[in-house]
Amino acid sequence: MNAFRLAGDMTHLFSIILLLLKIRTTKSCAGVSLKTQELYVIIFITRYLDLFTKYYSFYNSMMKVVFLGTSICIVWYMRYHKVVRQTYNKNEDTFRHFFLLVPCFVLALLIHHSFTIIEILWTFSIYLEAVAILPQLVLLQRSRNIDNLTGNYVFFLGAYRALYLLNWMYRFFTENHQFRWIPWLSGLVQTALYADFFYYYIMSWKNRERFKLPA
Repeated sequence: MNAFRLAGDMTHLFSIILLLLKIRTTKSCAGVSLKTQELYVIIFITRYLDLFTKYYSFYNSMMKVVFLGTSICIVWYMRYHKVVRQTYNKNEDTFRHFFLLVPCFVLALLIHHSFTIIEILWTFSIYLEAVAILPQLVLLQRSRNIDNLTGNYVFFLGAYRALYLLNWMYRFFTENHQFRWIPWLSGLVQTALYADFFYYYIMSWKNRERFKLPA
């Protein structure tokens, strides 16, 4: 554990809290992509299979349970809550997210650390997380009104991955100098996808304007 890893985890957790706060207090999921949230459920399920086979620490196990539980909770709200589900922008959230699953799984079969079920699924989750934000970004481009909580959620979700890149760099120079190129390159791709969003988010904050992405 180091400061970058802790900051990344807390930023990730904060992004989820913001999203749950938006949904619970406003009874609305407008501007939130169900497709992205479903991808995150798949990511956490496939990544945290070692929760039942290995014990690293109480903190590690607790965070895995929290991320998995909250992601399932968000999807439940958006699909089944009698009020929240009526606010879902189905007509704008049209990105065919399941088309991301097959390429990521094939890539995990071809490029991985070791050919075991848990390792393949872990690698698949890393590749899938790199592109899971795409449905959300496409939805934001199509949305005319983006509320602050949704914009903040996406910002902190992107910041979490950027902090994790710093964590991996720190560990490379201070621990065993092992180059973990699968999460590094996937993290770079994921952070790059946020670049346009970060620019317009920061500019809107700087100019005190309502946040929006160009169509």
